[in-house]
Amino acid sequence: MQPDQELRLSDFASCAGCASKLPPTSISQLLGFIPPTHDPNLLVGTETHDDAGVYRIAPDLALVQTVDFFPPVVDDPFVYGQIAAANALSDVYAMGGVPATALNLVAYPDDKIGPEWLGRILAGGAERCRAATCTIVGGHTIRDAVIKFGMAVTGTIHPDRVVTNAGARPGDVLVLTKPLGVGFVTTAAKKRGCPPDLLAAAYASMVRLNKDACTAMLAVGVSAATDVTGFGLAGHGFEMADGSKVTLRLRLAALPLLPGIEQIDVVTYRTRASKTNREYTESQTRFEGTPDAYRREFLYDPQTSGGLLISVPAARAAALVGRLKESGELAAAVIGEVTEQDGAALVVTG
Repeated sequence: MQPDQELRLSDFASCAGCASKLPPTSISQLLGFIPPTHDPNLLVGTETHDDAGVYRIAPDLALVQTVDFFPPVVDDPFVYGQIAAANALSDVYAMGGVPATALNLVAYPDDKIGPEWLGRILAGGAERCRAATCTIVGGHTIRDAVIKFGMAVTGTIHPDRVVTNAGARPGDVLVLTKPLGVGFVTTAAKKRGCPPDLLAAAYASMVRLNKDACTAMLAVGVSAATDVTGFGLAGHGFEMADGSKVTLRLRLAALPLLPGIEQIDVVTYRTRASKTNREYTESQTRFEGTPDAYRREFLYDPQTSGGLLISVPAARAAALVGRLKESGELAAAVIGEVTEQDGAALVVTG
């Protein structure tokens, strides 16, 4: 069968009763069913909500392992493949690792449409892996009514150089490397309410690898990092604060937003994940002053293939921002700082 020209990729992104992502509260509960691991070679597990697992296989070598896949967030199959691959690779970069191999993960309704879309999806993923010098070694494919694509990625790292989200220290500065808002944009696009220039800006952000940002943070030396994805800035910021036993102070006015985002009404295009991300963090968030209601929405917007949130010693912040700008990062924004625990994981100001 051939894809009908009236069909869009997003027509195969959902079905009755299907959801694209479990909320963070459900994931936290499910992790309680997994018995704790006491393997001394497991350097990073699930305890601190980190982006990937790290397992030592030699005194000077550890593996960074992660997996991620999701239904289409855009209608261009090649770009969807690029985004899904960049998103999966990002977890390795967030830990300071180097991606080595990847396995494709595919769910596809081959009984309803032909292979052309899938071929383009795989080609997009392969293009991003080539850019990351990561080798695709195989994969697994199943038939499903909902298209899903992603990768299981293995990277390498020195056991003494792992960057986790649990190392933020009081006095650090918080830097974000990509603009926020892609959740609003992709939702608007699905509803045919997104201007082309704004959609193009979101595409450029989502397909960009966090490779150069990783290189910059390793060159400077940072305390902690995480990539900002489905749980939004608030969710991933909360997990960094919780893992590090600190408070993150975020300045709404400093948050980088996608250029042109003001062209759409972001409240109209909130996703279900915006609500669950808000619920996940609201008991551990304190607002001071009168934060802008519009900008508050971007705390909870789920990002796909978002940037790195980096906690860096204040004395190194200027060097990090400089390197990020030199490498062409879409943002190199200082959005807050880290303090001693102050009654909340997140303190948000205007």
